[in-house]
Amino acid sequence: MNHQPKILIVDDEPFNVDYLVQELEDLNYETITAVNGQEALEKIAGESPDLVLLDIMMPIMNGITVLEKVNADPAMRNIPIIVISANNDLQSVVRGIQLGAEDYLPKPFEPALLRARIRSSLEKKHLRDLQNLYLKSLEHEMNIARDIQKEFLPRQLPEITGWEISSYFKAAREVAGDFYDVFILPDGSLTFLVADVCGKGIGAALFMTLFRSLIRAASISDQFSPAQGKKVFTPAERLQHVISLTNNYVAEIHEESNMFATVFIGILDPQSGNLAYINGGNEPALVVGNDGTIHRSLTRTGPAIGVIPQAAFVVKEITLANDDLIVAFTDGIPDTQNINGEFFGNERLHNLLIKNSAPIELLNRVEAELNQFIGTAEQFDDITLLSIKRKI
Repeated sequence: MNHQPKILIVDDEPFNVDYLVQELEDLNYETITAVNGQEALEKIAGESPDLVLLDIMMPIMNGITVLEKVNADPAMRNIPIIVISANNDLQSVVRGIQLGAEDYLPKPFEPALLRARIRSSLEKKHLRDLQNLYLKSLEHEMNIARDIQKEFLPRQLPEITGWEISSYFKAAREVAGDFYDVFILPDGSLTFLVADVCGKGIGAALFMTLFRSLIRAASISDQFSPAQGKKVFTPAERLQHVISLTNNYVAEIHEESNMFATVFIGILDPQSGNLAYINGGNEPALVVGNDGTIHRSLTRTGPAIGVIPQAAFVVKEITLANDDLIVAFTDGIPDTQNINGEFFGNERLHNLLIKNSAPIELLNRVEAELNQFIGTAEQFDDITLLSIKRKI
């Protein structure tokens, strides 16, 4: 250890205190003392000892009460405590261990046993301190990763006359494998997508940034070509270019990673309402009419991207009518589970779409229903939903 360990001795018998102080100072430990439980709590809070030797039977406040209060306080509960008790008071020792005491020492003290148990407790505390330091460092790094990843999501959604756009995104962990994007191309058309990278945690998050960057860069690559070399893409050609480039790059360059993503991507002409789209292994996007019924289910037109080199992706086209609502989402919504292991499912989501309300109202309703359904269960997967409604 890098510092002289500080040990708090809590005992109302001066003989015991003097003996322990002498023994511990001979072992090069710093000692502080308290004569009752109330004073012990004040010393623990004020001086943060590395270890407490706590007598059970004391005036004002006994050792059991001290353990209960320490165990209830997050700021103190990580300090190891060795309870001190007479050999014939096993019941108090058991109660102390149940309340979180690290170990116990019987009276009268046996020097070899005293040294061994103190050394063992201090070593375990040192290891816990190192672990906590590592976890704090890891938490700091994860927070940085989360903040960086946020930069890969839209800071704000585009505003287009005659259209309402809204998004809902909730990561299951500090970093996510899901992502979405919405942006306007130079010709005024709107590109939007939702995607889900396989796996969880850091690995999925790293590939999320790769997939998102490839898709965004490929979508606007013609903007950076020399004027004489620029090619005019139709929406269908642009989608083929974007998804094929992304798919082939990941499948061929990162073949050994076995990483892939499901994606729904569309290019929308705001004037005509024409939508060209590719669904690469994602949940079907849903088109809800002004009567509240699901008119279309935009099912898969190709495999997940990043799996099969040179895979074929079919572009399909539809036209959105006035008051049509399109909802694209990842499987984190239907696959959400409650504490009973039940899935949220597609039917519950479909029932939420019946009112065909404004996108922001829909997302608020979906969020409320999901939170109520999940309850106290742990969120297992990232949740992403993007909705666009035509209001002309």
